[in-house]
Amino acid sequence: MKKFLAILLTLALALMCVSAFAEDVRVAMITDYGDITDQSFNQTTYEAAKAFCEANGIEFTYYKPAGDSTAERVAMVEKAVDEDYNVIVMPGYAFGETIAEVQDEYAETKFIALDVSAGDLGGAEPAANVYCAVYQEELCGYMAGYAAVKLGYTHLGFLGGMAVPAVVRYGFGYVQGINAAAEELNIADQVSVEYVYGNQFYGDADITAYMDNWYQTMGVQVVFACGGGIYSSAAEAAVKVEGAKVIGVDVDQAATIDGTYGEGLTVTSAMKGLAATVNTLLAETVAGNFANYGGQVANLGLVGTDPEANYVQIAPSTQFADSFTADDYADLVAKLYNGEITVSNETEAMPATTVTVNDRGTVK
Repeated sequence: MKKFLAILLTLALALMCVSAFAEDVRVAMITDYGDITDQSFNQTTYEAAKAFCEANGIEFTYYKPAGDSTAERVAMVEKAVDEDYNVIVMPGYAFGETIAEVQDEYAETKFIALDVSAGDLGGAEPAANVYCAVYQEELCGYMAGYAAVKLGYTHLGFLGGMAVPAVVRYGFGYVQGINAAAEELNIADQVSVEYVYGNQFYGDADITAYMDNWYQTMGVQVVFACGGGIYSSAAEAAVKVEGAKVIGVDVDQAATIDGTYGEGLTVTSAMKGLAATVNTLLAETVAGNFANYGGQVANLGLVGTDPEANYVQIAPSTQFADSFTADDYADLVAKLYNGEITVSNETEAMPATTVTVNDRGTVK
């Protein structure tokens, strides 16, 4: 009986310690230049952080900078720290300079940065209170391009936002996947890719007109719209042409795109595990294990052969068909994981291909 009571006391003390630690954690998320309704990076990060904190009884808020500058992002970090938030989640490469500026000044604050690479830090090394995650976009870009060709598309497009490394990796991976599938089907001479950057992360009338030309005049069948809200221009143009499609990015955009522009418009989305990263790092922080992650720029990709367990994947809403089934996708993931298929992550030059790639530069 005494032993049983001792065990109960030990468990109670452990729970009290975990609870006390959780009460000491206060989480803030800062948006980059977008907001929490962008249906992309900011929204996914916000929703994941908010849900985790609500489920674990942790205080949570978010801050939106007044404008798109490092100074305005730093101001939000200062505000969060002044208001006693000690874990700050920041999505997007734009936070690189912010981290370099604040990490030493706020050494007691833990920073979790998504999609911030070593290069984004401008030569600074991540301090022990900083964890940065980057993603192997070339892999899910490859999956999306491969799937599109297997599903029967032969005239494809890539509409990137700005030509930052993450977007370029998506695009070059997409081209490599298109090429691989075309070669497997022996149709490389029948497959072509139009490739352009909008030079911004949102759609507008100029980009929509450019997409109109692709779909209506040039006969492009599907466009990978890769760059935040730039998908709106591709979707606005695609919905005018029977059978035209889009591919989403970062998160599963089918519900957003199809719900706004038309059912069945989205073939698939090339996805990053933003929510999974947030959940893992916040759980580890609450458990007192952040030291195992601090000071790192982690390159997240495949962790196994289960497609849904990886940090890069295509969407569950993918329009699978007999020519490319869910089992075919699982087989592709297994080959990527075991090294039977390799994908270059180079960003300097367009990959060599046997399919035709027309590099159109920028829209503006």
